[in-house]
Amino acid sequence: MSAKEKQAEGANATRTRRLIVDLLKQHGPLDAGALAGMLGVSGMAVRQHLYGLQKEGLLDFREEPRAMGRPAKLWSLTTEANRLFPAGYAELTIGLIDSVRETFGEDGLEKLLAVRNGKQIAHYSLPQKREVSGTGPLLEEKLKRLAEHRTAEGYMADYERQPDGSYIFTEKHCPICDVAKVCASLCRFETGMIQGVLGDSVQVVRTEHMLSGGRRCVYQISQ
Repeated sequence: MSAKEKQAEGANATRTRRLIVDLLKQHGPLDAGALAGMLGVSGMAVRQHLYGLQKEGLLDFREEPRAMGRPAKLWSLTTEANRLFPAGYAELTIGLIDSVRETFGEDGLEKLLAVRNGKQIAHYSLPQKREVSGTGPLLEEKLKRLAEHRTAEGYMADYERQPDGSYIFTEKHCPICDVAKVCASLCRFETGMIQGVLGDSVQVVRTEHMLSGGRRCVYQISQ
């Protein structure tokens, strides 16, 4: 194999490993067979990448019993893998939050976060001329816009309509997670922000939370 061919093979392997990481971030724990199907490669090839990523400390697995045969290995990301996703300038932001606390106290920090919350709502909301009601097709339009903006900011957001007409809004990554650990109010304002974008005609309840041990942040949207 020539040097050029080896270089191309290495680049392909890197791309495949990155795709595996992204798929596990998007979908949660998966076995090698499911990953192979999504990537269009053999199970053996996927397993080689999985064990390679495990050696790097980016993946781990747990065994899940199956009705027939041996238990399946369900692979998932470790906390070390968070470095592969946007971190939202955590160190600078944490320093600024600490400075605000020291200078203005907790009340001052709350006022600052309230201003940020208002600006987020204005940024994510539909143009005023589209604001007729918060239900039906317009609600889905609002969710679509919110998911697009949040994804662009690194939250890997999406939404799904449920059979009963409610929606699930999901964020699979939190680029401000390190900051939220030292400023819990950031997370508290998130639910209010989503409520502000979608309107008072719907109810927003967070059912899963990364900082509370969840794999993602999930919000139940009901009318």
